[in-house]
Amino acid sequence: MLLNELISHRQARWRRAGYIAAAMLLVAVFFALAVGEIFIWPWSPSGDIEQKLLLQLRFPRLLAALAIGASLASSGAVLQVLLGNPLAEPGVLGISGGASLALVIVLFILPFSPGPMVMMIAAMLGAMAFTLVLVGLSRRRKVSTARLLLIGVALGILSGAVVTWAFYFSDDLNLRVLMYWLMGSVAGVSWAQLSLLFVVVPVLVWLCSKGRTLDILMLGEHQARQLGLDVDRFRWRLILVVSLLVGAAVALGGVIGFIGLVVPHLIRLALGTENRYLLPLSALCGAILLASADTLARVMLPAAELPVGVVITTIGAPVFIWMLLRSQFD
Repeated sequence: MLLNELISHRQARWRRAGYIAAAMLLVAVFFALAVGEIFIWPWSPSGDIEQKLLLQLRFPRLLAALAIGASLASSGAVLQVLLGNPLAEPGVLGISGGASLALVIVLFILPFSPGPMVMMIAAMLGAMAFTLVLVGLSRRRKVSTARLLLIGVALGILSGAVVTWAFYFSDDLNLRVLMYWLMGSVAGVSWAQLSLLFVVVPVLVWLCSKGRTLDILMLGEHQARQLGLDVDRFRWRLILVVSLLVGAAVALGGVIGFIGLVVPHLIRLALGTENRYLLPLSALCGAILLASADTLARVMLPAAELPVGVVITTIGAPVFIWMLLRSQFD
């Protein structure tokens, strides 16, 4: 009886958190569409300029911010289970850096400007390569948490250095402009680029539906196999999905760190570790965080716009330091 009451109480807490997050998402969407140099009521733009501003600029970047935030937060939650590491995150582990490195290589090799799907495939392959390195090290060599983080940081620094050299020696103005984008920005996202959402949204829904299976995987490989889970096959699916989501996020908005670290970790501290609730709530809160940060980046300076990656890093870095200090490394 007490166990049933405890389970019911936990489920009620998750539901309340979901309702609060849904309400916060509506508020974040309203401000993202309304606030800027010109204030616009989203449901009743008064003129042609306001309509164009809303439909061609603010609405596409809002959709991109929501998709990127949800993808990175849910990917971070999965990586923390997959690597058995509470501090795992695509940006910190260098996976986003691998995606950006692959993108820049493709931009240099191809004689034409690649489309959104080509960019996503390139970024996905780069993210997958770095993910495989980290998963292989964590499983075969039993690398400690601290060392795995250092390896991920080193991979990110290496990819960043290669990208910086590529931009420095490039005479192409478009590649130099992309340096701003690689700092993390959804400014200028077009409807053509948002065709990636036709791939991202179904994959994200699939991932959020696998929370119960992740709960089984958290019991350990031996127990999971006894319960009938094909661990190796499921792990490969997770690697593929995380790589796709991170690749799409980098292709849309560049390298944006800390969302996949801060959001799921804080939710775990506040509500628990049940992935069937954690994954969809992480996706929702990641979307809220990035949409709000992008709105803040647009209005902080009167005559300029900050890259949203800078805003997220300013928020996330102190939280990351706090998480490092409270964690016990071996």
